Amino acid sequence: MQLVMAVEIERKFLVDPARWKPQGAGVLYRQGYLSTARERVVRVRIAGSKAFITIKGLTENISRLEFEYPVPLADAAVLLDRLCQRPLIEKTRYQQRVGDHDWSVDVFHGDNDGLILAEIELSSEAETFGRPPWVGQEVSADPRYYNANLSTNPFKAWRPEPGDKGPTATS
Repeated sequence: MQLVMAVEIERKFLVDPARWKPQGAGVLYRQGYLSTARERVVRVRIAGSKAFITIKGLTENISRLEFEYPVPLADAAVLLDRLCQRPLIEKTRYQQRVGDHDWSVDVFHGDNDGLILAEIELSSEAETFGRPPWVGQEVSADPRYYNANLSTNPFKAWRPEPGDKGPTATS
């Protein structure tokens, strides 16, 4: 029997809000973390009227193991309200098709208000894709932009590093 592993291959970019406009309605996401250990992240998420628990492994380059399972909405609400670390991640996710790829654009709220990120999932690390004009700096390798880290070090608390122009789409 061959073991099939779920691998997420994802690239993440800042979005230029002056050049991006939502296409269609977004879905409100509330998510929290039961574990944010570097080796494993355990996330609880409510996306609209659906709920999931997700376990992610250590990121290597832009890939990592990912296992996601549906859970009852009521259970997810209790986990978010009573067991997850604070602050919770709150965002509206928009889906946009660009060429042959689907992009997820997350507009963050709450403690991460002002941050807009675009993600694209790929079938291999070497896969090529077209970058829409609203995509700015790639932040795939910057752990500050991982949702698990935004829950422990929210965007509103960031301080510019020496010589850093701050986390903007064009920096």
